[in-house]
Amino acid sequence: MSKTLLIGIDGGATKVSGWTTVINEDMTFQLGDINIVKEYREYEENMPSFIPVNILVQLGEMNENDIDLTVEEKLHGKSYMYATADVIIELAQRVGADRVMVGIGMPGLKSADKRGIVALANGPRMPEYCKTIEARVEAAGIKMEKPIHHLGSDADYCGIGEEYSMDGLFSQVENSYYLGGGTGVADALKLKGELLPFDQAKTWIAKAWEMKNSEGKSMERFASSSGIQAIYSEFSGIPIAELNKTDIYPPQIMDLFDEDLSAKRTFNDVSYNIAKLLFERIVTIYSGWHHFFEFVNSNRADLGEHHPYRSTLLDSIIIGQRLGDLLEGSKGKNVFYEPFLEFLTKFIVESPYLDAKFKKHYLKDEKFNEDLIKTSKLREAPAIGAGVDAYLTYHGE
Repeated sequence: MSKTLLIGIDGGATKVSGWTTVINEDMTFQLGDINIVKEYREYEENMPSFIPVNILVQLGEMNENDIDLTVEEKLHGKSYMYATADVIIELAQRVGADRVMVGIGMPGLKSADKRGIVALANGPRMPEYCKTIEARVEAAGIKMEKPIHHLGSDADYCGIGEEYSMDGLFSQVENSYYLGGGTGVADALKLKGELLPFDQAKTWIAKAWEMKNSEGKSMERFASSSGIQAIYSEFSGIPIAELNKTDIYPPQIMDLFDEDLSAKRTFNDVSYNIAKLLFERIVTIYSGWHHFFEFVNSNRADLGEHHPYRSTLLDSIIIGQRLGDLLEGSKGKNVFYEPFLEFLTKFIVESPYLDAKFKKHYLKDEKFNEDLIKTSKLREAPAIGAGVDAYLTYHGE
């Protein structure tokens, strides 16, 4: 008897992770108990010395619809595509399924049909991404129940995961903002009871990675694991390669807070900037863009002050992935969580233009209402979101 397996894939810069996805009777979703991870470096096609094509060249070719892949991109890209296909194959074989339905989240700008990657800052372009994966899967004797409809974004899939997972935090509220930090940074919105992809709101709100602070640092730096590690590297003078070799990542840096001035400076920097980012979010949603940040891309169109969600007060602010773990783990240590709340309080209290309704909602006893801050337990939200998206694309809600 034919058996179709629903799979959610979360692709990243160094590896790809796939999960079986289970549909519950109440139409919530959860990850199954089988996870397969493949690192691109496991493949002979992988080139450790690979240097991406200049991003401006990539964007120019994308806009001209004339992608000219280098020999190195073609070879290096195969390690990405083969790894993804092999995750699907191994999951199907482990479960004993002969048919699969697959959703995939991958970084990078997508092709017109959303099935290829035509610009990627830190990797190879792969216009034939889905086509190559499908061919390798079917060559292994496993049928695609449906073609991979499109490649999604990590950020959108975090939002979908939080909305449809049985453990998700979006499903419990009408209005919420999600900030996830892992390899990169992901933000998601739910407003007026509906998920709102940032691409549909780009005229009035910017993605976190698009913005930079007054020192010219991208806000992604303060939310992502590699960014926080890089901050510590700069303050301490210890090269990132050495930090990796000695397993010094954000949790270990946080543990050094009391005895290491560089660790203290790192988390003061992180606490301040994450607070400033969340302050910008709640203010922009409530009363429009106020130019708290500049844009990484100086040519990005400015944001409009008016939008359909003005006067909305958030029911929750969700912090997810490794950033959520870090925030939760810092409670009571006066390292990250408490300073972050103090900065957030200060921004609201000292703001000259926020009205009493706003301040009453976000402040409690003259401090930021920490009941509004939730940390997500869905470390694999993008994988759940990918599986859910594949299912709903073909079966509707």
